[in-house]
Amino acid sequence: MKRVESKQPRKQRKYRANADLHLRRRMMKVHISKELRKKLGTTKRTILVRKGDKVRLLTGAKKGYEGKVIDVDYKRLKIYIEGLTRVNSRGEDNPVPVDPSNVELVDGTFDKDREVVLKR
Repeated sequence: MKRVESKQPRKQRKYRANADLHLRRRMMKVHISKELRKKLGTTKRTILVRKGDKVRLLTGAKKGYEGKVIDVDYKRLKIYIEGLTRVNSRGEDNPVPVDPSNVELVDGTFDKDREVVLKR
């Protein structure tokens, strides 16, 4: 699938909706907080989000909320954060989907694979 060049919102939405899985993966990157970048000694600004990472919300009513990522949904291009729920009509708690662009990475596990990505 060719990368979208258009500025038109409808074509941008169409590109995201019809993107292949390997392209969707690229859309799941989150910003790295300044403190964490300094601690890791990297100039990279983004990294792929993983289950178990600790993130901070940057927008919305819960701005500033920190929690662990409990699920990463490549089909819907959303992440789910522990403790961030909404009550449905039956009274059950459902996790709230959050766009990766609205969070920043505060802490996470940095194994060899992730270290290699940061050193590029």
